[in-house]
Amino acid sequence: MSAYRKFSGQGLSTRQWRGFTLIELMATVAIAAILMSVGTPYFREFVLGSRIRAAADDLMSTLVYARSEAIKRNADVTVAPEAGGWKNGWTVTAGAAVLSRHEAMSELTVSGPAGGLSYNSNGRLAALAAPFGISVSGSTATPYCVSINLSGMPTSQRGGC
Repeated sequence: MSAYRKFSGQGLSTRQWRGFTLIELMATVAIAAILMSVGTPYFREFVLGSRIRAAADDLMSTLVYARSEAIKRNADVTVAPEAGGWKNGWTVTAGAAVLSRHEAMSELTVSGPAGGLSYNSNGRLAALAAPFGISVSGSTATPYCVSINLSGMPTSQRGGC
């Protein structure tokens, strides 16, 4: 008998076994449970950090939009918080016209100028504005700070204001 016939299964029973044993399945589930329990807290902080970064980007794009609209319209454009503060969203207005509106951000803490800020027709701020701080209370996720320089352009950086 050749070595090929001996190890190829010829001459043996033709019954083939498929699938996993109960022991193999239990070991796989146990390993997956351990990996999930270790990774879940880090994943939550990752998601919160991503939400903070996205909120900072949204706020920056709104400020750039308001500045460009002030220059384009040759009129004052105001970015103001909704009732209850910046975490409830904000509105961009030019006179009585509402140009855009941003929705509320749940779980995020957003601090900024209480009365909002206004861009002049030349794209500069009407008055010096305090920086915006964006964070999640009770979390170790890194906060972001959105500040506006003297020319009216916003910048964002990791860390508190």
